[in-house]
Amino acid sequence: MSKRIWIVGGSSGIGLELVKLWADEGAQVIISARKASKNEHLCTLKQEFAGSLHLLDMDVTDSKSVCDTAKIVWSIYEGIDLFFYNAGAYESMQMQEWKLEHFEQMMQVNYLGAVRIITEIFPYFEAQKRGKWVFNLSLSSYFGLPYAGAYSAPKAALLNLCESIQPELLEKNIHVQIINHGFVKTRLTAKNDFEMPQVMLPEEAAKLIFKGLNRSYRFELHFPFALSLFLRTLRLLPYKLSLALTKKALK
Repeated sequence: MSKRIWIVGGSSGIGLELVKLWADEGAQVIISARKASKNEHLCTLKQEFAGSLHLLDMDVTDSKSVCDTAKIVWSIYEGIDLFFYNAGAYESMQMQEWKLEHFEQMMQVNYLGAVRIITEIFPYFEAQKRGKWVFNLSLSSYFGLPYAGAYSAPKAALLNLCESIQPELLEKNIHVQIINHGFVKTRLTAKNDFEMPQVMLPEEAAKLIFKGLNRSYRFELHFPFALSLFLRTLRLLPYKLSLALTKKALK
């Protein structure tokens, strides 16, 4: 039986590359994004994999849009095996550049969008009695870094939420998995005006995620190794040391 997948945020970057990998594998994939049905790359893939790819427009900041789409998603293949949350918004700001609307957008997309979908899909998965939920986060969820607070705070909130619901969902045979990765060359990170250590191409990151999801279950996938180790260590250090280290990132 083909794997049934719903990816939210699959129109570019890691999401688009994962769609390609799943399609080549023979999976049945539903891709949601605000303008999924008008995305040139997705429309081309839909023609190539007719019958196994579906495009559904959805705005994760709109509760009605999420509710309506979730019902359609569940009906297309009469269930979903894997739900993958990949929607993201990003702005890097020094404090003198802060704009409340950027904070609101990142909280709505990076955190509350996931909560809206979880609320809608949980009854379906509970009735199905199995499934996997995967959330694409960021290594920045480990520790607050200069200029990235508006982005990393919602990611950290989603990490905390996933930690919270994992034991409860596991009892229902629903596996929660998170992906913490470093810098990936996308339209979002193109906004950065600083050197990004160990930056990866979307194709590279997608292949690592794809392989990781096909291995035996573990709660977290994280890469690249060096950057992951550094940020995980920051989280364990006394604040006197960790904050002294992050201060060096100030311009």
